[in-house]
Amino acid sequence: MDYKIHQGRNVKRFREMLGIKQEALALDLGEDWNQKKISLLEQKETIENQLLEKISEVLKIPVEAFQNFDEEQAVNIIANTFQDDAVAYAEQYKCNINPMDKIIQLHEEKIALYERMLKEKDEMMGRLEKLLEK
Repeated sequence: MDYKIHQGRNVKRFREMLGIKQEALALDLGEDWNQKKISLLEQKETIENQLLEKISEVLKIPVEAFQNFDEEQAVNIIANTFQDDAVAYAEQYKCNINPMDKIIQLHEEKIALYERMLKEKDEMMGRLEKLLEK
């Protein structure tokens, strides 16, 4: 089977990924464009290079992305990358922090900080009382 990349579908995919509506793309492409024309464009298997370049400029995506992106190949690569042992491998990196230990540690640090601050306040008060006595 000779599979051809559907350039119109790629334009639609990238436009949607960018969160751009058909009306907005039409507006950016010029006066002779409207939402219906964008919809028809996205159904075309092949788009003229000059128009692809204009869309590329507007969406800030390389022309090659529209010409070469193949969703089936991308899905196959992802599917073949993650096998059962990939999940097992991830299991080794489970987090073993006890949340209560972390809370206790934070409270101990706060208490130590307050104790230091109280000690400094007491020392400062002592110095101030000596100054007042003079």
